[in-house]
Amino acid sequence: MEQNILKEALKLPDSEKLELIEDLWESLSKPEEIPLTDEQKEELDRRLKAHFRNPNSGSSWEEVKAELLGRK
Repeated sequence: MEQNILKEALKLPDSEKLELIEDLWESLSKPEEIPLTDEQKEELDRRLKAHFRNPNSGSSWEEVKAELLGRK
């Protein structure tokens, strides 16, 4: 990645950075093929078990996104 692009991206407001991250993620051709570390797999397993124990304890993506974007 060119440093110029990164420098410009870092100047963006947080809400625009989040949108850029979303756009970049959605542009991946096969995100399911990105390898996870053992630590990441363990964390995902831990979170899934916690969800099954208490399915109503989390927040929806819409709630999280609104909070991140300061719209809540």
